[in-house]
Amino acid sequence: MPRKIVIGIVAGEASGDLLGSHLMAALKEAHPGLEFIGIGGPRMQSAGMEILFPMEKLAVRGYVEVLRHYLEIAGIRRKLRAYFLANRPDLFIAIDAPDFNLGLELALKQQGIPTIHYVSPSIWAWRGERIHKIKRAVSHMLALFPHESELYEQAGVPVDYVGHPLADMLPEQPNRAEMRETMRIPIKATVFAFLPGSRQSEVKYLAHTYIETARLILQKLPEARFLVPLVSRETRGIFEQAIYDCDAHELPITLLFGHAQDAMIVADGVLVASGTATLEAALLKRPMVITYRMPALSYWLMKRKRYQPYVGLPNILCGRFVVPELMQEDATPENLSQALLNLVSDKDAVAELERVFTGLHLTLRQNTAQKAALAILPYLKSN
Repeated sequence: MPRKIVIGIVAGEASGDLLGSHLMAALKEAHPGLEFIGIGGPRMQSAGMEILFPMEKLAVRGYVEVLRHYLEIAGIRRKLRAYFLANRPDLFIAIDAPDFNLGLELALKQQGIPTIHYVSPSIWAWRGERIHKIKRAVSHMLALFPHESELYEQAGVPVDYVGHPLADMLPEQPNRAEMRETMRIPIKATVFAFLPGSRQSEVKYLAHTYIETARLILQKLPEARFLVPLVSRETRGIFEQAIYDCDAHELPITLLFGHAQDAMIVADGVLVASGTATLEAALLKRPMVITYRMPALSYWLMKRKRYQPYVGLPNILCGRFVVPELMQEDATPENLSQALLNLVSDKDAVAELERVFTGLHLTLRQNTAQKAALAILPYLKSN
């Protein structure tokens, strides 16, 4: 009977859960009988992972939020390290969440456990000094974006560019008419998709702003309607409370459980919190305005450390401002509504965005999960 092979794995938020579930499927296809244990979300759990701690505990962002939850997060990492050192996995895979994972990877690698980091930390955007810790902590880096490989090669960190799984999953030419028919939305209706983020803290900071933005858009486009995809009962509850607080029950806002991609496909314009959803909007070829709000101290600290003038992934990957970004104090309903109205009314700008985003899509489509699995399998064979 062959020895069972156990992989420790940690994902810190919804995007990591998606990546992890696809990677687990690709690894199992190539190497049946693998077992996975650690931290993940519902997708990874459905793929057969044993969950030691809930993923939601790690889904905090910004200095202030991390400090508020530091003791709990540090305690989880300490317990997880002790568990993996007492029950040694054949391999450890960290999916993003570098602030949590790099310390854990360092401890495991020092004890002879190979460590794979899936999703490069944004060292090209800020905190580039982390490359030194990455070199000590990571046996192999799997990078989602093509410009990242050179940084790791120069530092002597084994790396593979594997592309982004969303580029594999999403169609090159989404069928908007078909999706509108499925969602019973008239083909000529003006629709906006408002995505306030997957974390509860993000929704708390953006919900009121989004609602007031919708109110201002309706003054110019009375026939407009708004779709708001939310990932959990908690985030839906936060947004429902904001609608009540803003006395906005009469606004044509439809809250959805999930279905973010569907909402973006049918939308004429997208208002989206900075994060992975901005890449989804780009791969779906939709005009968007990127925004974000967080505690003032967190924003000030992050802004001081970043190397580039843009924050949103579409702008970073294109190397220029292809879509507007309105952050923090600039993220007012007046600014956001005007930016969205400007975008959706400019047909030439929309056509140019579709052309640019199609090129980006083709670059990132690399059959990611299988490519990542191929890079990982040699580490299993050597153990």
